[in-house]
Amino acid sequence: MTTEGQKQPEAGVQGEVSQDRFVAGQDLTRWKSPIGRTLARGAEWITRLLGPYAALIITLGLGLAVALSLALAFGEVYESVTEADGVAGLDHPVLDAAKTVRSPALDVAITAYTNIGGTVGMPIIAVVIMIFLASRRKSWTPVILMLAAGLGSLLITVLGKPLFGRTRPDLADAIPPYEHSPSFPSGHSLNSLVIAGIVAYLVILRLKTLRARVITVAVAAAFAITMGLSRVYLGHHWLTDVLAAWAIGISWLALVITAHRLYLTVRTRRHAAVVS
Repeated sequence: MTTEGQKQPEAGVQGEVSQDRFVAGQDLTRWKSPIGRTLARGAEWITRLLGPYAALIITLGLGLAVALSLALAFGEVYESVTEADGVAGLDHPVLDAAKTVRSPALDVAITAYTNIGGTVGMPIIAVVIMIFLASRRKSWTPVILMLAAGLGSLLITVLGKPLFGRTRPDLADAIPPYEHSPSFPSGHSLNSLVIAGIVAYLVILRLKTLRARVITVAVAAAFAITMGLSRVYLGHHWLTDVLAAWAIGISWLALVITAHRLYLTVRTRRHAAVVS
């Protein structure tokens, strides 16, 4: 017989409805704004036609279209500040400052660290965590959310780079191995923030204490911030590439979380109707 502290987490839909719904006393299925209530009704309508997972996937697809539009808007803002020498005026001073603290040992360590957020390291980490969460919760929701978040950020990066075609810092200012794709936005910064953010969100849903939630957010934020700054240190990106990637990543992450809240709303209401 288990005690309350040793109680195993509920799995499947029951676990989602009973354990994922409340975070820090806030009910994620309650929508206070008219827009939120309209979105919830739309998600319920799609669910009646196609099922809850279909509603989640369709909502994520619509959210990706919004995220791509936001990425285009961020690009336009970037071009404006570049022409006005605004935020972009920080690029060269920050890179020059990074060059002053370089050392052979630090270069090797940061290169190894930044590889974690690359096209090989980040997917491996994401897949391992995704499988663990899905098997632990006996639910496809972590798989759908993490795949959508990761593939969405990758698509934004792939489409954004050739669209703006910004040149990276000179190779003379960079630490090998060199990269030759366009610079804007920083893929490492965008992808690491989105993956760390969605993992932190999924973990927080099952945490019971404020301390545990704060530590989880702090670790995820530290990973995303240091990954972005490592790109500037190595001379592979300008600071504005990283800042834009963070802004785009936060926007996309917010849309993914909103899609999950809509899914939870529908699941909770359908579960309550079945029980009653």
